[in-house]
Amino acid sequence: MIHKAQDYIRHNLKKYRLEKKLTQEKLSELCDISCDYISEIERGKRCPSMKRLDMIAEVLGIDSYMLLKP
Repeated sequence: MIHKAQDYIRHNLKKYRLEKKLTQEKLSELCDISCDYISEIERGKRCPSMKRLDMIAEVLGIDSYMLLKP
């Protein structure tokens, strides 16, 4: 089975967001990006740029590569 990086990002983003007990709304506020954008990432509708991944990872307190891990 072939997985795309986007699948890893969506799964890991939700996992780490929930571990930090953040809603999509709160994460979007802390990242200064729209809540719709966070939702679209988690649903696999959008794939963020590395700049956005770095920003999200920083807010989550993790290294960016952790969002790309299988």
